[in-house]
Amino acid sequence: MTDVTIYHNPNCGTSRNTLALLREKGVEPKVVEYLKEGWTKEGLEDLLQKMGASAHDILRVKGTRADELGLSDPAASDEALIAAMIIEPVLVNRPIVVTPKGAALCRPAELVLTLL
Repeated sequence: MTDVTIYHNPNCGTSRNTLALLREKGVEPKVVEYLKEGWTKEGLEDLLQKMGASAHDILRVKGTRADELGLSDPAASDEALIAAMIIEPVLVNRPIVVTPKGAALCRPAELVLTLL
């Protein structure tokens, strides 16, 4: 399978496991280290559309300033979350995998198998 992208954090065990699962299945994905590359508004909106998700669905709270910034409040808008995710990429949960079959937050790592 070609055209597979993983939005990856090499310091995250789940992200490393997901990447390993892809490789075990013979898939060499494009690896995007989003903490280094960052996000754009258009990129996040496109990703959320592919996932059929809202920004709340991919918000990482653990180990971030999400609570402090009021982002975990259900009333926080997608626009506010996306703006914060651009400034602080760590606010996006990981790993997110995109394949021709769809896109998903792969927590647990085995969820990636549904995209192959």
